[in-house]
Amino acid sequence: MNLPNQLTLLRILMVPVLLAVITLRLPMGDYIAAGVFVLAACTDGLDGYIARKKKQVTSLGKLLDPLADKLLISAALIALVELDRLSGWVAVLIIGREFAITGLRSLAAAEGVILSASKLGKVKTITQIVAIVAMLLRDLSFTLVNIPFGNLAMGVAVFFTLWSGMDYFQKAGFLIGDQGNKNK
Repeated sequence: MNLPNQLTLLRILMVPVLLAVITLRLPMGDYIAAGVFVLAACTDGLDGYIARKKKQVTSLGKLLDPLADKLLISAALIALVELDRLSGWVAVLIIGREFAITGLRSLAAAEGVILSASKLGKVKTITQIVAIVAMLLRDLSFTLVNIPFGNLAMGVAVFFTLWSGMDYFQKAGFLIGDQGNKNK
């Protein structure tokens, strides 16, 4: 179990901690939840960086890293819906995109094609992290153009979520076309 995989497992273990802090509604809980979320999100970039730099990329890491990312983002979004800070349709849209891209990557892998994370996908992840933190820290929100910052940040995250999802499907369109021809 190398360090990158340990960091990935740490991110997974931080998900129940995040949910506990949010649901217990502790004093200063929003700040603690945001801190736990940011710390967990930082492990995402760190584990990948270390794995590539030290040439410690493993099959386990390739499986667990995207799973950990999806668990963290999905848990935070669902908790925000539960707290009535986020509309359910936004969470469904973002989580649905993640399932769709995971399915697309699985289809590509079955065909021997690797769909690596794009720059647009990385921007999507960053905008989602910023939006979730802003929604967790609603008391620190300020308004821009009469829109609370958290809502504006989430709107930007939704935009990049959809754009990056369409980009993946466009790049992998040949796979979908091939599958349609195989079924005829």
